[in-house]
Amino acid sequence: VQLVESGGGLVQAGGSLRLSCAASGRTFSMYGMAWFRQAPGKEREFVAGIRWNGVGTYYADSVKGRFTISRDNARSTVALQMNDLKPEDTAVYYCATDRRALYGGSIRTFHSDYDYWGQGTQVTVSS
Repeated sequence: VQLVESGGGLVQAGGSLRLSCAASGRTFSMYGMAWFRQAPGKEREFVAGIRWNGVGTYYADSVKGRFTISRDNARSTVALQMNDLKPEDTAVYYCATDRRALYGGSIRTFHSDYDYWGQGTQVTVSS
């Protein structure tokens, strides 16, 4: 399984970025997806998740109302639209796939619930 993120960069506070993650090597449409992030000196934290069929999303409180996760199962991609960015959003952002196929329960937020990860893309928000 390979996950490749893109779309990171440097943006001023209040600006927007759109991250994308392209997946291959597994039936993408059967697995929930999530975005995590890790800032220097901090633990990796959950940002947003979406169920395998795209019905149901969940966000960390810190990004709720500003970020939107979406997926395109036909293209095996998942995206994270980030608006009104803040300096505290600065981090390396990772996409990840849920361990369990066709999981219909609550969207999981622990990194141990996800088994494949991309290499990460840097997002830097200047004040």
